Amino acid sequence: MKREILINGSQRETRVAILEDDRLVELLVDRPDHRRIVGDIYLGRVEAVLPGIQAAFVDIGLEKSAFLHASDLLEPEEDEEPGSEEGDEAFEEAGEDSTDLPDQEERRSRRRNGGGPVEPRQREVSSRRQLPDIADILKKGQTLLVQVTKEPISTKGCRVTAQISLPGRFLVYMPYASKVGVSRKIESKELRGRLREMVSASLPKDSGGMIVRTVAEGVTEDHFRREVESLLNLWRKVNRKKTFVRAPALVQRETSLTRGIIRDLFSAKVDSLHVDSKELYNEIEAYLKEADPDLQSRVTSYNEPISLFDKFDIENEIRDLFKARCELPTGGYIVIQPTEALVSIDVNTGRYTGKKDPEKTILKTNLEAAREIARQIRLRDMGGIIVCDFIDMESRQNRDRVLQELRAHLGRDRARTKAFAVSELGLVEMTRQRVRPSLWHSMTGECPDCKGTGRVFTPEVVARRLERSLRRAGRERRERQLAVRLHPEVALYLLEEEPRLIQTLGKLTGLELEIRDDPVMRVDEFRLMSRPGGRDVTDIYAVA
Repeated sequence: MKREILINGSQRETRVAILEDDRLVELLVDRPDHRRIVGDIYLGRVEAVLPGIQAAFVDIGLEKSAFLHASDLLEPEEDEEPGSEEGDEAFEEAGEDSTDLPDQEERRSRRRNGGGPVEPRQREVSSRRQLPDIADILKKGQTLLVQVTKEPISTKGCRVTAQISLPGRFLVYMPYASKVGVSRKIESKELRGRLREMVSASLPKDSGGMIVRTVAEGVTEDHFRREVESLLNLWRKVNRKKTFVRAPALVQRETSLTRGIIRDLFSAKVDSLHVDSKELYNEIEAYLKEADPDLQSRVTSYNEPISLFDKFDIENEIRDLFKARCELPTGGYIVIQPTEALVSIDVNTGRYTGKKDPEKTILKTNLEAAREIARQIRLRDMGGIIVCDFIDMESRQNRDRVLQELRAHLGRDRARTKAFAVSELGLVEMTRQRVRPSLWHSMTGECPDCKGTGRVFTPEVVARRLERSLRRAGRERRERQLAVRLHPEVALYLLEEEPRLIQTLGKLTGLELEIRDDPVMRVDEFRLMSRPGGRDVTDIYAVA
């Protein structure tokens, strides 16, 4: 598979596009007004301990308190990489699956309190990952070193862990862990054992644990030794700074998006990396010169007149990210609808009707949809619960084929994703690790017209609301003359479809009515202005 990374940098925004076989599969955006905080380390103060849900709320200096679950006090399993195994900043949550287990309880209470120091306890964990009693470990007012694992999303604050991890190019240092593990993506037992031995030999006794990352295949012991020393020095710096700041305070900031991408994603598996910013190019070159000189030849400084993303023809794909409908190659399509509770994805055959066998037509559409769904989920960075409504198939074998195709393409995703069996209704329920808001949430805001519903009243409905409001104004007999301001589309509807409505209402109500079109108005609203003073009386007379 051909893999490329494009980095488009400017003063106000950095965009990173990841391409596989010339198709956009991932887009990361970093802006000064919305800095990525996953990986940041804070000295926080415990505000509330809630034994009933095995959680605590920690003040880290942000607008909303951070959520800390008891599972985030546990030492990760031996081969569990806390940072996404090849991810830019997708630090995995220690313990359970990534679908926001305590979200219901999280909504129940957020409190503000204050307090003195604590260190996370290390404990032997059984194979069942027995959770500790959080009330035995944390007390209100205690200070605690925590790391952000999930950004604030919607009304929720960020999620944090007490198990700090410091990622390097080849290793992830776990100061509170006690073991050396190897990424599960390295499957060779011999190689895993050799890597574990090399890292163990480089790690001072009782100095914590390490996770060997996937990109560490072929790395020498000298490389490990240098990175171990670098990570240990960074941890000493964190500990020193912790003693000089007062909670809540930022202690260590995660590296920039560009540097994180190079550290975590850029490897021998990537064919090329193109950068259109001279400043970022120099930064990348300096980092690779020290960390991995063999990869320098794969980095290109892009300076052609046409923009980098236009050169690779992906600007149109980026625009399509925010559309609900995604077309499939043979004529079918999928519709993606994010909601508060979950993301729903519907599959339709569209104009593709096949030839004779309806089951084959449906199967082909579903297989295409499975591939595109996996791509869109990754591209839009959707997380939490996802429900896919595939077209109903009679054959269990065909349903299994679709599920296998979906799982195969989900396997390319850096975020942890789990897809369950196809139900009798053709539904596939999925969970995907949610680390930050999706692109849809982070780059869009609520529509001032529809107020988040995605729908607005039709001109006919607006006309009926206007009619009822004018009848009310006529009954109250406080107004004699009213000017009605409407969106031009609604005014045109009245002119063409109900040309006598205003005249009739004038006679029935005894009001002198004047229609004015106003392009500034929303299409689903109207304003009633009392004449001659021009006083707005809409709120007095308007009805549903």
